[in-house]
This record gives sequence, structure tokens and C-alpha cells, in this order.
Amino acid sequence: MKLYTKGGDKGRTSLIGGERVRKTDVRVEAYGTADELQAHIAYLADRMMREEKLQTYVEDCRKICSLLMTTCSLLAVGCNCECQLPQITDEDIAWLEGRIDALQAELKPVEYFTIPGGCELASLCHICRTVCRRAERRAIEASENYDICNSLLIVLNRMSDYLYALCRTITEQLDAEEVLWRP
Repeated sequence: MKLYTKGGDKGRTSLIGGERVRKTDVRVEAYGTADELQAHIAYLADRMMREEKLQTYVEDCRKICSLLMTTCSLLAVGCNCECQLPQITDEDIAWLEGRIDALQAELKPVEYFTIPGGCELASLCHICRTVCRRAERRAIEASENYDICNSLLIVLNRMSDYLYALCRTITEQLDAEEVLWRP
């Protein structure tokens, strides 16, 4: 099987189920952004593997990447498709909330807004967080016209919260300066 089909040469692509849409379709934009997020998080995990203090968070990132694959597939479903796909579950959301709570329990309360920076890994994590927020906005936009399950929107929202808590954790674990906005 060839990698290229030439089917997208005129700006169209197929969704799961065969529906052909423009590559600018809001669903394509949503799953493309979630895919971009997955790549950034995989890179973050690979970089964290170099830091012994951060090893425990690598597995979190791998699980989040798996949830993002599910997210991408759910966003890529065409109209009238009756295929069986994995779903985002209440347990997935509860796992993320538990990980957020565990991270937050070890951190000082936030008194000011956090500005990205402090160290390379924290900055990379902030990139992941902001791409996650964009993925969430695109998924919300897609949900305005298509049947997008609410749990998908919730999991994207929790992922960005997790990434924020992870940014702060990375900063603390690596003894970096947390950059705060003090207007």
C-alpha cells in the first residue's frame, strides 16, 4: 500500500466512515490540533526522560497521548458513520482529575498568574498547555455543528489543567524560577 493516495491533492480528505470533506472542515481542524498536541506532549515526555526527578510524569504523558488518539478518532468520525470506536470514559476524566489533585497537593498556592518560562522543560510544557487550549476551542467549535461527545470536551479541558499543574511541578522539581506576572 502506498503512503500517498493523491485523494487530498485538491484540498479534500476522508473522515472515518468515508465522508469527504474540505481539509479546512472544523472537524479536521479539531483533530489536527489534537494530533499536534499529541506530538508536543510526546516530545515533552521524551525530554523529561532525561531528568531523573521527572520520570514519574512520563507515564502520565504517555497515557494522555493515548487519550489524544481516542480524541482524534472521535473528532474524525463522519456523519452517519456507524463504526465502533474507543470512547472517553468517566474513568479517564477521573484519572486526570486525580493526577491534577496529586500535583497540586505538592505545590504552593498560586498568588499571581504564571508567565511561561523559567526553564526549557517548563516552557515546552506551557507550549503543550496552550496547544491543548486551542484543541479544546476547535473541538467546541466542531461540537456546535456536529455530534461531539461532551466527555471529549471535558477531557481536553482537564488535560490543559494537568499541563498547567505539570508546568509548575517541573519548575519546582528542577529548582527553576517560576516566572510570575506582577503588574
